[in-house]
Amino acid sequence: MKKRTRLPELYILLILLLLYLPILVVVAYSFNDTKLFHWAGFTLDWYRKLARNQTILQAFWNSLKLAALSSLTAAILGTIGAVGVSRRHFRGRATLENLALIPIMVPEIILGMAYLAFFSFLGLPFGMVTLVLGHATFCVPYIFINVKARLTALDPAINEAARDLGASGLRAFFDITLPLILPAILSGTLLAFAMSMDDVVISFFVTGAQTSTLPLQVYSMLKMGVTPEINALCSVMLGTVFLLVALGRLFGALRAKKMQTNE
Repeated sequence: MKKRTRLPELYILLILLLLYLPILVVVAYSFNDTKLFHWAGFTLDWYRKLARNQTILQAFWNSLKLAALSSLTAAILGTIGAVGVSRRHFRGRATLENLALIPIMVPEIILGMAYLAFFSFLGLPFGMVTLVLGHATFCVPYIFINVKARLTALDPAINEAARDLGASGLRAFFDITLPLILPAILSGTLLAFAMSMDDVVISFFVTGAQTSTLPLQVYSMLKMGVTPEINALCSVMLGTVFLLVALGRLFGALRAKKMQTNE
Protein backbone atom coordinates (compact mmCIF):
# COMPACT_ATOMS: atom_id res chain seq x y z
CA MET A 1 0.00 0.00 0.00
CA LYS A 2 1.42 3.31 -1.08
CA LYS A 3 1.92 5.98 1.52
CA ARG A 4 -0.28 8.97 0.82
CA THR A 5 1.72 12.09 -0.01
CA ARG A 6 1.12 15.23 2.04
CA LEU A 7 2.13 17.55 -0.77
CA PRO A 8 -1.38 19.02 -1.31
CA GLU A 9 -1.70 19.85 2.41
CA LEU A 10 1.74 21.47 2.43
CA TYR A 11 0.89 23.47 -0.67
CA ILE A 12 -2.33 24.76 0.90
CA LEU A 13 -0.46 25.60 4.11
CA LEU A 14 2.12 27.57 2.15
CA ILE A 15 -0.60 29.54 0.33
CA LEU A 16 -2.34 30.32 3.62
CA LEU A 17 0.93 31.52 5.14
CA LEU A 18 1.60 33.80 2.19
CA LEU A 19 -1.92 35.22 2.44
CA TYR A 20 -2.28 35.66 6.18
CA LEU A 21 1.23 36.06 7.57
CA PRO A 22 1.51 39.73 6.45
CA ILE A 23 -1.88 40.40 8.04
CA LEU A 24 -0.76 38.80 11.29
CA VAL A 25 2.40 40.93 11.24
CA VAL A 26 0.30 44.10 10.88
CA VAL A 27 -1.90 43.06 13.81
CA ALA A 28 1.15 42.20 15.95
CA TYR A 29 2.88 45.53 15.29
CA SER A 30 -0.29 47.40 16.26
CA PHE A 31 0.57 46.27 19.83
CA ASN A 32 4.29 47.01 19.54
CA ASP A 33 5.72 49.62 21.90
CA THR A 34 7.83 51.30 19.20
CA LYS A 35 7.59 52.63 15.66
CA LEU A 36 10.55 50.53 14.61
CA PHE A 37 10.31 47.05 13.13
CA HIS A 38 11.43 45.12 16.17
CA TRP A 39 9.46 43.96 19.17
CA ALA A 40 9.84 46.28 22.16
CA GLY A 41 6.95 45.22 24.34
CA PHE A 42 3.17 45.10 24.46
CA THR A 43 1.14 48.33 24.46
CA LEU A 44 -2.30 49.71 23.61
CA ASP A 45 -1.02 53.27 23.11
CA TRP A 46 -1.47 53.16 19.34
CA TYR A 47 -5.17 52.39 19.75
CA ARG A 48 -5.53 55.30 22.18
CA LYS A 49 -3.73 57.63 19.77
CA LEU A 50 -5.91 56.35 16.92
CA ALA A 51 -9.04 57.27 18.89
CA ARG A 52 -7.68 60.84 19.18
CA ASN A 53 -6.40 61.18 15.59
CA GLN A 54 -9.23 63.08 13.91
CA THR A 55 -7.45 63.19 10.53
CA ILE A 56 -7.31 59.42 10.15
CA LEU A 57 -10.78 58.91 11.62
CA GLN A 58 -12.30 61.51 9.30
CA ALA A 59 -10.62 59.88 6.30
CA PHE A 60 -11.96 56.50 7.45
CA TRP A 61 -15.53 57.80 7.76
CA ASN A 62 -15.21 59.45 4.34
CA SER A 63 -14.18 56.09 2.89
CA LEU A 64 -17.11 54.34 4.56
CA LYS A 65 -19.58 56.93 3.32
CA LEU A 66 -18.09 56.89 -0.17
CA ALA A 67 -18.14 53.08 -0.38
CA ALA A 68 -21.73 52.90 0.88
CA LEU A 69 -23.06 55.55 -1.51
CA SER A 70 -21.16 54.31 -4.56
CA SER A 71 -21.97 50.62 -4.00
CA LEU A 72 -25.66 51.40 -3.41
CA THR A 73 -25.80 53.51 -6.58
CA ALA A 74 -23.96 50.81 -8.52
CA ALA A 75 -26.33 48.14 -7.15
CA ILE A 76 -29.37 50.01 -8.48
CA LEU A 77 -27.83 50.77 -11.87
CA GLY A 78 -26.24 47.34 -12.28
CA THR A 79 -29.43 45.49 -11.36
CA ILE A 80 -31.57 47.58 -13.72
CA GLY A 81 -29.04 47.08 -16.51
CA ALA A 82 -28.78 43.32 -15.98
CA VAL A 83 -32.56 42.84 -15.84
CA GLY A 84 -33.08 44.99 -18.94
CA VAL A 85 -30.43 43.20 -20.98
CA SER A 86 -31.60 39.74 -19.90
CA ARG A 87 -35.23 40.37 -20.80
CA ARG A 88 -34.67 41.97 -24.18
CA HIS A 89 -33.24 40.38 -27.31
CA PHE A 90 -32.05 43.06 -29.73
CA ARG A 91 -29.33 43.75 -32.22
CA GLY A 92 -26.13 44.88 -30.53
CA ARG A 93 -26.95 43.20 -27.21
CA ALA A 94 -23.54 41.52 -27.01
CA THR A 95 -21.82 44.83 -27.77
CA LEU A 96 -23.80 46.55 -25.02
CA GLU A 97 -22.83 43.85 -22.52
CA ASN A 98 -19.16 44.23 -23.44
CA LEU A 99 -19.39 48.01 -23.07
CA ALA A 100 -20.84 47.56 -19.57
CA LEU A 101 -17.71 45.64 -18.57
CA ILE A 102 -15.19 48.20 -19.85
CA PRO A 103 -14.68 49.99 -16.47
CA ILE A 104 -13.12 46.86 -14.94
CA MET A 105 -10.96 46.13 -18.01
CA VAL A 106 -9.51 49.62 -18.54
CA PRO A 107 -6.49 50.52 -16.34
CA GLU A 108 -7.50 52.67 -13.39
CA ILE A 109 -5.09 55.46 -14.29
CA ILE A 110 -6.84 55.84 -17.67
CA LEU A 111 -10.24 55.94 -15.97
CA GLY A 112 -8.98 58.47 -13.45
CA MET A 113 -7.68 60.79 -16.16
CA ALA A 114 -10.94 60.41 -18.10
CA TYR A 115 -13.04 61.26 -15.03
CA LEU A 116 -10.80 64.24 -14.29
CA ALA A 117 -11.25 65.62 -17.80
CA PHE A 118 -15.00 64.91 -17.86
CA PHE A 119 -15.79 66.42 -14.45
CA SER A 120 -13.64 69.46 -15.28
CA PHE A 121 -15.58 69.87 -18.53
CA LEU A 122 -18.88 69.74 -16.62
CA GLY A 123 -17.58 72.20 -14.04
CA LEU A 124 -18.35 69.92 -11.10
CA PRO A 125 -16.60 70.82 -7.83
CA PHE A 126 -14.21 68.03 -6.89
CA GLY A 127 -15.09 66.32 -3.66
CA MET A 128 -17.52 63.71 -2.41
CA VAL A 129 -19.88 64.12 -5.38
CA THR A 130 -17.20 63.40 -7.98
CA LEU A 131 -15.83 60.58 -5.84
CA VAL A 132 -19.24 58.89 -5.66
CA LEU A 133 -19.82 59.31 -9.40
CA GLY A 134 -16.38 57.93 -10.25
CA HIS A 135 -16.57 54.99 -7.86
CA ALA A 136 -20.13 54.09 -8.80
CA THR A 137 -19.12 53.94 -12.46
CA PHE A 138 -16.36 51.37 -11.99
CA CYS A 139 -18.45 49.44 -9.41
CA VAL A 140 -21.44 48.87 -11.73
CA PRO A 141 -19.86 45.94 -13.65
CA TYR A 142 -19.41 43.90 -10.45
CA ILE A 143 -23.16 43.97 -9.78
CA PHE A 144 -24.01 43.65 -13.48
CA ILE A 145 -21.98 40.44 -13.89
CA ASN A 146 -23.37 38.78 -10.75
CA VAL A 147 -27.01 39.64 -11.41
CA LYS A 148 -26.87 38.74 -15.10
CA ALA A 149 -25.36 35.34 -14.27
CA ARG A 150 -28.14 34.72 -11.75
CA LEU A 151 -30.84 35.80 -14.21
CA THR A 152 -29.42 33.47 -16.85
CA ALA A 153 -29.85 30.54 -14.45
CA LEU A 154 -33.50 31.40 -13.68
CA ASP A 155 -36.36 29.69 -15.49
CA PRO A 156 -38.28 32.34 -17.51
CA ALA A 157 -41.43 30.30 -16.96
CA ILE A 158 -41.52 31.45 -13.31
CA ASN A 159 -41.99 35.07 -14.28
CA GLU A 160 -44.40 34.14 -17.08
CA ALA A 161 -46.51 32.13 -14.65
CA ALA A 162 -46.80 35.16 -12.37
CA ARG A 163 -47.92 37.28 -15.32
CA ASP A 164 -50.49 34.64 -16.33
CA LEU A 165 -51.92 34.77 -12.80
CA GLY A 166 -52.59 38.47 -13.20
CA ALA A 167 -49.49 40.08 -11.70
CA SER A 168 -48.18 43.19 -13.42
CA GLY A 169 -44.61 43.32 -14.68
CA LEU A 170 -43.56 45.45 -11.70
CA ARG A 171 -45.34 43.18 -9.20
CA ALA A 172 -43.79 40.07 -10.75
CA PHE A 173 -40.35 41.64 -10.50
CA PHE A 174 -40.61 42.61 -6.82
CA ASP A 175 -42.42 39.45 -5.69
CA ILE A 176 -40.66 36.84 -7.85
CA THR A 177 -37.51 38.04 -9.60
CA LEU A 178 -36.03 40.31 -6.94
CA PRO A 179 -36.01 37.74 -4.09
CA LEU A 180 -34.36 35.20 -6.41
CA ILE A 181 -31.60 37.56 -7.55
CA LEU A 182 -31.11 39.26 -4.16
CA PRO A 183 -28.12 37.05 -3.15
CA ALA A 184 -26.38 38.01 -6.41
CA ILE A 185 -27.12 41.69 -5.78
CA LEU A 186 -25.76 41.48 -2.23
CA SER A 187 -22.59 39.63 -3.24
CA GLY A 188 -21.90 42.11 -6.04
CA THR A 189 -22.59 45.05 -3.74
CA LEU A 190 -20.20 43.73 -1.08
CA LEU A 191 -17.51 43.28 -3.71
CA ALA A 192 -18.13 46.80 -5.00
CA PHE A 193 -17.98 48.12 -1.41
CA ALA A 194 -14.59 46.47 -0.89
CA MET A 195 -13.23 47.78 -4.20
CA SER A 196 -14.37 51.32 -3.37
CA MET A 197 -12.82 51.19 0.12
CA ASP A 198 -9.52 50.04 -1.41
CA ASP A 199 -9.26 52.43 -4.37
CA VAL A 200 -6.36 54.89 -4.58
CA VAL A 201 -5.76 55.76 -8.24
CA ILE A 202 -9.23 56.93 -9.28
CA SER A 203 -9.77 58.70 -5.95
CA PHE A 204 -6.48 60.57 -6.44
CA PHE A 205 -7.77 62.11 -9.69
CA VAL A 206 -11.32 63.02 -8.65
CA THR A 207 -11.02 64.02 -4.99
CA GLY A 208 -11.01 67.59 -3.73
CA ALA A 209 -8.69 69.45 -1.40
CA GLN A 210 -11.15 69.19 1.49
CA THR A 211 -12.02 65.50 1.00
CA SER A 212 -9.61 62.66 1.72
CA THR A 213 -10.25 58.93 1.86
CA LEU A 214 -8.36 56.47 4.02
CA PRO A 215 -6.26 54.98 1.17
CA LEU A 216 -5.27 58.49 0.07
CA GLN A 217 -4.46 59.45 3.65
CA VAL A 218 -2.22 56.40 4.07
CA TYR A 219 -0.58 57.13 0.71
CA SER A 220 0.17 60.71 1.75
CA MET A 221 1.63 59.49 5.06
CA LEU A 222 4.19 57.34 3.24
CA LYS A 223 6.39 60.41 2.72
CA MET A 224 6.79 60.87 6.48
CA GLY A 225 6.39 57.22 7.45
CA VAL A 226 3.25 55.32 8.33
CA THR A 227 2.72 55.25 12.09
CA PRO A 228 1.47 52.16 13.97
CA GLU A 229 -1.86 53.96 14.31
CA ILE A 230 -2.58 52.69 10.80
CA ASN A 231 -1.75 49.18 12.00
CA ALA A 232 -4.23 49.66 14.83
CA LEU A 233 -6.92 50.84 12.41
CA CYS A 234 -6.25 47.87 10.12
CA SER A 235 -6.56 45.53 13.11
CA VAL A 236 -9.89 47.07 14.10
CA MET A 237 -11.18 46.76 10.52
CA LEU A 238 -9.98 43.14 10.27
CA GLY A 239 -11.62 42.29 13.58
CA THR A 240 -14.88 43.84 12.40
CA VAL A 241 -14.79 41.90 9.13
CA PHE A 242 -14.06 38.60 10.87
CA LEU A 243 -16.88 39.28 13.35
CA LEU A 244 -19.35 39.99 10.54
CA VAL A 245 -18.27 36.85 8.68
CA ALA A 246 -18.68 34.78 11.84
CA LEU A 247 -22.13 36.25 12.47
CA GLY A 248 -23.07 35.56 8.86
CA ARG A 249 -21.95 31.94 9.13
CA LEU A 250 -23.83 31.58 12.42
CA PHE A 251 -26.98 33.07 10.93
CA GLY A 252 -26.70 30.74 7.93
CA ALA A 253 -26.25 27.70 10.16
CA LEU A 254 -29.23 28.65 12.34
CA ARG A 255 -31.36 29.26 9.25
CA ALA A 256 -30.40 25.90 7.74
CA LYS A 257 -31.14 24.16 11.06
CA LYS A 258 -34.54 25.87 11.23
CA MET A 259 -35.35 24.77 7.68
CA GLN A 260 -34.42 21.17 8.51
CA THR A 261 -36.59 21.31 11.63
CA ASN A 262 -39.58 22.60 9.63
CA GLU A 263 -39.15 19.79 7.12
